[in-house]
Amino acid sequence: MAEAAHDLPPRESMDFDVVIVGAGPSGLAAAIRLKQISPDLSVVVVEKGSEVGAHILSGAVIDPIGLDRLLPDWREDPERPLTTEVTEDRFYLLGPAGGVRLPNALMPKLMDNHGNFVGSLGNVCRWLAGRAEALGVEIYPGFAAAEVLYGETGEVTGVATGDMGVDREGNPKDTFTRGMELRGKYTFFCEGARGSLTKTLIERFKLAEGRDPQKYGIGLKELWRLDPAMHQPGLVQHSFGWPLDQGTGGGSFLYHLEDGLAVVGFVVHLNYENPTLSPFDEFQRFKTHPMIAPTFEGAKRLSYGARAITEGGWQSTPKLSFPGGVLLGCAAGFVNVPRIKGSHNAVLSGMLAAEEAAQAIAAGRANDELAGVEEKWRSSDIGRDLKMVRNVKPLWSKFGTFLGVALGGLDMWTNELFGFSLFGTLHHGKPDHASLKPLSQVRPKVYPKPDGVLTFDRLSSVFISNTNHEESQPVHLRLKDPMVPVRDNLPLYGEPARLYCPAGVYEIVYDDEANRKDPRFVINAQNCVHCKTCDIKDPAQNINWTTPEGGGGPNYPNM
Repeated sequence: MAEAAHDLPPRESMDFDVVIVGAGPSGLAAAIRLKQISPDLSVVVVEKGSEVGAHILSGAVIDPIGLDRLLPDWREDPERPLTTEVTEDRFYLLGPAGGVRLPNALMPKLMDNHGNFVGSLGNVCRWLAGRAEALGVEIYPGFAAAEVLYGETGEVTGVATGDMGVDREGNPKDTFTRGMELRGKYTFFCEGARGSLTKTLIERFKLAEGRDPQKYGIGLKELWRLDPAMHQPGLVQHSFGWPLDQGTGGGSFLYHLEDGLAVVGFVVHLNYENPTLSPFDEFQRFKTHPMIAPTFEGAKRLSYGARAITEGGWQSTPKLSFPGGVLLGCAAGFVNVPRIKGSHNAVLSGMLAAEEAAQAIAAGRANDELAGVEEKWRSSDIGRDLKMVRNVKPLWSKFGTFLGVALGGLDMWTNELFGFSLFGTLHHGKPDHASLKPLSQVRPKVYPKPDGVLTFDRLSSVFISNTNHEESQPVHLRLKDPMVPVRDNLPLYGEPARLYCPAGVYEIVYDDEANRKDPRFVINAQNCVHCKTCDIKDPAQNINWTTPEGGGGPNYPNM
């Protein structure tokens, strides 16, 4: 802030047994489990979204193993958020003009979705929050954890929420309110993929040493209301292939929910090489495929969103425990890539951490390392889930879609049937930001204009994500060097931020448009849907995603 820190009023503080950052499935499961074990524990959850679920985005086909263990009675609750069981599984390999349905018998059992539920993970989190509050958990939505607090010996002692009422230059406005310090004996970081505090913890405590680089994808999703004639509740469809080329990983999902609703989504692995590729436009193209488009005849698009996904799995999971805290859920990287599922592992990780913390607090401990979380997760159901698929992503990246997916399926079968892999444990190689080729080495991609019926542009999509930020606040997308986008990224890569961002945040604007001279890099931070892709994919690692004022960002309904 422009005003010196010593001129600011001191922050008020509150003390708790456990502070939890993020009201996602891992954070809420941890809060609930803590209260189940010891009702007298004081537990607080701080959430940057305007309400619980506002920033939650997932497919989602949900494996109920986590909910069954956390709340065995959840199916008996008349308000339960998951009511539609999977009735049919379909897998397709798509080409430009058609596709082939893959026999379900070829799929490893882990890919079978029967017994799972289709639904909104945001609504699951809203329901979990209600259960948590009924147990006495305090939940503070609209407050973004902006700073990690440390003790005298470097241990984590809690977090501070961001100041509110600050103008674009960093000066306090009339509405200025100092952030709050939330101090705890242990702090759980459940921020999701590429969390702004998580990445600082990984660096400070060297949690990624000895691990592969974390890998990511970007997931884009739309919620539609279908024509009743096209709606098949419980139908689950996945595909890979077109519109992506053989060297670009990714795929689609199409799930039919209850009440005539369906969600369609597309995932692009962020180790793609062509800087002119646009994940958003690949998603729009996908919907025009002759085997997909008929589903949306007479349908209406209701909502849109995007979010980064952790894809490194077994090899890339950082050390989870450090003095005073742990990483959980997608902050830890617990997504099973071929299943496109992580919420079940998130819930299980929250339960594991809660059990370790409750035991430590009962023994009179505080702000030390919950080493049991790190020691136990690989031998738990989380580890078993991830270990079986550990080679799918490396094989896909190395051999391309056709051969890589086939080899990945074979590897899953050998793991399932014989308990070992022919490949051992493969490595991921370089981080995603280092994968782009210069413009001179690629064929530029050109995308058709949207029709406004089946395909859409970014700005109309952001509008239905209900994204909003206080206009007069500091830009939360910070450049380490403001010269890099135009000086380096533009001539070498065409400045890929304008394409990999799914929300139109980044633009190159020319003061002399006719002659394409005098370019400027423009950041439309108010459009940001908090996907974190820029923080991951920028080839210069020049963009630092930080938390905006609490409550800002998307407000996803039923996503």
